[in-house]
Amino acid sequence: MEAISYERAFDVATALRAIREPGAVFIGGGTNLVDLMKGGVQRPLKLVDITHIGAGLDTIGTLPDGGLRIGALVRNSDAANHALVREGYPLLTEALLAGASAQLRNMATVGGNLMQRTRCPYFYDTAFPSCNKRLPGSGCGAIAGHHRGHAILGASPQCIAVNPSDMSVALAALDATVRVAGQDGERLIPISEFHRLPGDRPDIDTTLRPDELITAVELPPPAFAHHAHYLKVRDRASYAFALVSVAAGLRLDGNAVSTAHIALGGVAHKPWRATIAERMLTGRPLSDATLREAAAAELRAAHPQRENRFKVALAERSIVRAVEVAARGGDTGRTGATT
Repeated sequence: MEAISYERAFDVATALRAIREPGAVFIGGGTNLVDLMKGGVQRPLKLVDITHIGAGLDTIGTLPDGGLRIGALVRNSDAANHALVREGYPLLTEALLAGASAQLRNMATVGGNLMQRTRCPYFYDTAFPSCNKRLPGSGCGAIAGHHRGHAILGASPQCIAVNPSDMSVALAALDATVRVAGQDGERLIPISEFHRLPGDRPDIDTTLRPDELITAVELPPPAFAHHAHYLKVRDRASYAFALVSVAAGLRLDGNAVSTAHIALGGVAHKPWRATIAERMLTGRPLSDATLREAAAAELRAAHPQRENRFKVALAERSIVRAVEVAARGGDTGRTGATT
């Protein structure tokens, strides 16, 4: 058994200093990290506990421009149920409540949710020798193996794993920004640039530097409080990862779409912003034909594997349904509904 050291950080500066030690990793709620350690996928030499840092990392508050700041240590359950989130950003509430179990939401943090790793079984099970994400250069076992839940968009010959986060899909549709602290000070990362597509380095999930700490997620002023919906399609109704999910937010001028924000989950290595569908809907009256046309155009770039070809049609239909529900004013009584 390898020895693991532990340090509790009480401020950001101490945390940033400790993380520079070889083999050091941050631990917050630990709901993903502990699983990875148990399976031998990740073998840290030092745990840097950040749960006792103050400095607003565990609070939610408004920004000067009317937006919202959610501290990185805010629990998923607290974020989902906070009045400012429920009233201004119901899309985020729906996505958070669709993810994991109540027990996990009570432990998991917003920052940790952003950093969680794929649930691809070839990554999680060290008995499989081929996984470029776990062992760079070893190959992708999923391509020749079982890949029903894997990527149909943005994948590469090196990796077809998908990002597992529900929260991140909603954040992508909401144009969130991730605030991080490092040795050189703070910087802001647009959510669209935070997660990476696999390319030839699938072992690198995000653009966060190894010596940086997420301190907050910042949201622009509410724009879709009245016309938003998160749809999660999964094999069972609770505690399951998405086969396909859709976060949809609309601004309507009568029946015409003045702004459409759509992001997909369960289909790519990162939350997939459906910019093609958004452009095709903007400025047009909503109709079933228009929606189907836009959804089909978005999925034209899909490259499914033999076991997940069904995801193409599923994603198209999910876009149509999520946008239709959002246009009706959301469906808070069916958070995380399945089809």
